[in-house]
Amino acid sequence: MTRRPSGSPAPTAVTLGEHKIELAPLLEAIADRYFAEFPGDLERYGTAARDWELHDTAHCLNWAALDVRGFASLDRNIHWLASILRARDFPVEQLARNLEIAAEVCDQQLSDAVAARLRNAANHVRSDSG
Repeated sequence: MTRRPSGSPAPTAVTLGEHKIELAPLLEAIADRYFAEFPGDLERYGTAARDWELHDTAHCLNWAALDVRGFASLDRNIHWLASILRARDFPVEQLARNLEIAAEVCDQQLSDAVAARLRNAANHVRSDSG
């Protein structure tokens, strides 16, 4: 049985320019699209699947926003996350697809710059695993 996320809580908002953006609506939209494509995760991970999707994606959006602001490296953080997921036998292609879904949602609701970084990170995940 997969445990729910613990430790440091996921961020609930990001700051871009002068704007603080609440992540919950974005995260829910991303999770809905993700599980529409990968419903098997709900069977594989049980009720913790959505919690992990929201948790990890919140961190990814935060890292992307921090990268836009010059405060973090999204690629370095995604490389770290991918290594953790690989060690847990999670298919990292699904991480790459989740980053693309996040980029699609961010294009519409957050920032083109954040979306571009997420797409780039998805490409790096794929190139690292191939």
